[in-house]
Amino acid sequence: MTAHNILKDSRFAGIEPFESKVWLASPTMHGEEQYWVDDAIKKNWVSTVGANINEIEKQIADYIGCGYAVALSAGTASLHLATKLAGEKLYGQAKPNEGTLQGHRVFCSDCTFDASINSVAYENGEAVFIDTEYDTWNMSPEALEKAFEMYPDVKLIIVAHLYGTPGKMEEIKAIAEKHGALIVEDAAESLGAEYKLNGRWVETGALGDYNCISFNGNKIITGSAGGMFLTDSLEDANKVRKWSTQSRENAPWYQHEEVGYNYRMSNIIAGIVRGQLPYLEEHIAQKRAIYERYEEGLKDLPVRMNPWDREKSRPNFWLSCMLIDEEAMAPMVRGEHDYLYKSEIGKSSPQEILDAISSINAEGRPIWKPMHMQPIYRTNPFVTVEGNGRGRTNAYIKGSGIDVGADIFRRGLCLPSDNKMTPEQQDRIIEIIHRCFL
Repeated sequence: MTAHNILKDSRFAGIEPFESKVWLASPTMHGEEQYWVDDAIKKNWVSTVGANINEIEKQIADYIGCGYAVALSAGTASLHLATKLAGEKLYGQAKPNEGTLQGHRVFCSDCTFDASINSVAYENGEAVFIDTEYDTWNMSPEALEKAFEMYPDVKLIIVAHLYGTPGKMEEIKAIAEKHGALIVEDAAESLGAEYKLNGRWVETGALGDYNCISFNGNKIITGSAGGMFLTDSLEDANKVRKWSTQSRENAPWYQHEEVGYNYRMSNIIAGIVRGQLPYLEEHIAQKRAIYERYEEGLKDLPVRMNPWDREKSRPNFWLSCMLIDEEAMAPMVRGEHDYLYKSEIGKSSPQEILDAISSINAEGRPIWKPMHMQPIYRTNPFVTVEGNGRGRTNAYIKGSGIDVGADIFRRGLCLPSDNKMTPEQQDRIIEIIHRCFL
């Protein structure tokens, strides 16, 4: 079955589509954003300097609990400069035509958006993907330890917190310290989430050696774009600030001693973020309520919500997701750009549910496809709790080894999680998910 003919399925009769689309996650404006944008325009500070930038850097640093924040054009820019900085600290300054990770491997979260790890390629390094674990859907500490057995020379780890849920950072940080490795923390999706580290609650964005957040249009708060680099080191903050403004030296003319980038946040975007930040806790509360309504409304189905450690983490619940139990999975196959599935009584599949949700004018999405499965990275190493995750299939031995990320991708989906969605709209989405299992 495909999306084209699902509307003809009698199971979904009587459910009316929404007049206005219910989004996966969209920006929520409050009015204060316009004030600070207008203020920047009135004062003619519309470039990459201005009061909005200065203020939002201070406010974010205070909120996260770190010494310094550097406002950048995107979370991707922050990840790039954090990775470049880590590479320079580990291996020295690179030539202008080489990246700081030239000839070096980096351990990376596997179940994430590709922006998390493309920075390794930008710096000419090789990403080694570390499998996911079921408890939080984040990097597996056990697989990470196995990776160090295989590649003991690696000195950099990039960890992402998927869908706003912190990973097992206490274990990951202990492994990194044991092996003398640095951590780049990708907190792009998890601003406002907290993790209990050694008995103390710490904001995500302050758990690594170099830390990054995003203000992309679909994040918990937004600037329409933008991101930040977070650190306790003034030296590191100054270096990133320099690189982000084309690495200009202190001279009357344009003087450059290092490769630079046009990565600084504009004062306009900073104004939007400045107007959004007071509403961060409100957005988190709304997202949590959405998660809990799904959790309650779907509890009678053979599915589970995306998990989190209820003793050591406080997610921001950016996206609510679900995982279908193995025994309730109906047949489904995916190609590179298309898919096919079959309906079975009492069972369903992610694509059937996504098509059903789409049929009533709501947006869901598949789980992020793991990086080791992406065409561009299919030749990169992949490590599971068993060791090498590549080439484990065998014509003579049953089974194909453990691959947690691939399993979550196969059985999971992201549900509509927009904080403007009403309980009544969510009830209709919950109803159509139930009907997929009829």
